[in-house]
Amino acid sequence: LGGMFLLTGIPGQGDIYLWISVPFCFMYVISIVGNSVILFIIKTDPSLHEPMYIFFSMLAVTDFGLSMATMQMILGIFWFDSREISLDTCFAQLFFINMLQCIESSVLLLMAFDRFIAICNPLRCASILTLPRIANMGLVFVLRGVVLIFPLPFLVKWFRYCRANVLSHSYWLHQDVMKMACANITVNIYGLSVALLTMGLDFLLIFLSYVLILKTVLSIASSTEYLMALNSCVSHLCAVVLFYVPEIGLALIHRFGNSSSHFLQVLLGYVYMMIQPLINPVMYSVKSKHLRARIIRAFVKVSSSPGPSTANIGHEKHMSPIPSWTFTSETT
Repeated sequence: LGGMFLLTGIPGQGDIYLWISVPFCFMYVISIVGNSVILFIIKTDPSLHEPMYIFFSMLAVTDFGLSMATMQMILGIFWFDSREISLDTCFAQLFFINMLQCIESSVLLLMAFDRFIAICNPLRCASILTLPRIANMGLVFVLRGVVLIFPLPFLVKWFRYCRANVLSHSYWLHQDVMKMACANITVNIYGLSVALLTMGLDFLLIFLSYVLILKTVLSIASSTEYLMALNSCVSHLCAVVLFYVPEIGLALIHRFGNSSSHFLQVLLGYVYMMIQPLINPVMYSVKSKHLRARIIRAFVKVSSSPGPSTANIGHEKHMSPIPSWTFTSETT
C-alpha cells in the first residue's frame, strides 16, 4: 500500500462536492461554536457549577474533540480532493476517535445516573452527586478510555495490508480498515472486547437505569408529576439514541451487510460522526432554561450596552435542585 490509504467522499457526487461542502461546513461551525459557548458559559458562571451542567460540559468537550478529529479531513476531501492519509495519521485518528467515543459513552452513563438519583431518590441527590465525587468519576472514566484504547493502534499496526487501499468513509473506521488486512486478525478480538467492556457495558447500565426510572415514574399518582419526570429524561434519551443507534447500525452493516448500498454506509458514517456534536449543544441549550437564559444574556451583553432589561436578567437567581419532583422540570 505504500503506507497510504485513500479516503472516500460521497460516491458519484464528485462534481458537486463544493456545494455539498456548504452544509457540512455549516454543521462544523455550529458544532464548534455551540459546544465552545456552552463550555465558556458554564466555566464563567459559578451558579452553573452543579452536576447537570458539569455533565453538559463533559459532553461538550467530547463532541468538540470528535468534530476536530474528523471534520477537517472531510472538508479537505470536498474542497481540495485531499484523499490520501498515511498509516500513522490513521492510527492517531483511531486512538482519538475511539477514546473520545468511549469517554462520551461514560458521560452518558453518568447523566443516566444523575437522572436516576434525581427521580428515584431526590432527597439524597445533593449529598450523592457532590462536585468532588463527580470529578473523581469523570477522571476514572477518562483514564479507562485512555488505558483501554491506547494499545489498539499498536495492535492494528502489526497487521499487513495488501488489499485495495480505498476506505469506505471520509475518516478512519476500525471495521473498514480491518477488511483490508491480509493477516490473521484474531488479535482484533481485543478491539471487540474493549467495545463490549466500555460502550456495551455503559449501554446496558443506561438501560437498567431507565428501567428503574420507569418503574418509579409509573408509581406516581399525579399525572403532572408523571409528565415532569418523563420530560426531564427527554434530552438525555435523545443523546443516547443519537450516539448508540448509528454506532450499532454502522457496526452491523460492516459486519453483516456486505451487499448493502455503499451510499447507505457512507451516509450512516456521516450521521455517526456529525449529527451528535451538532444536535447536542442545540438540544441541551433549548431544554435547560437556566443555561439558555445565560447564553442569551451573554449575547445581549456582546451586541448591546447593558440596560435595565439585561440588568434584570443578571439578577436572576439560579434555582438549585430541590428535593421534590419540581427538580425534574430542569432537564438534562
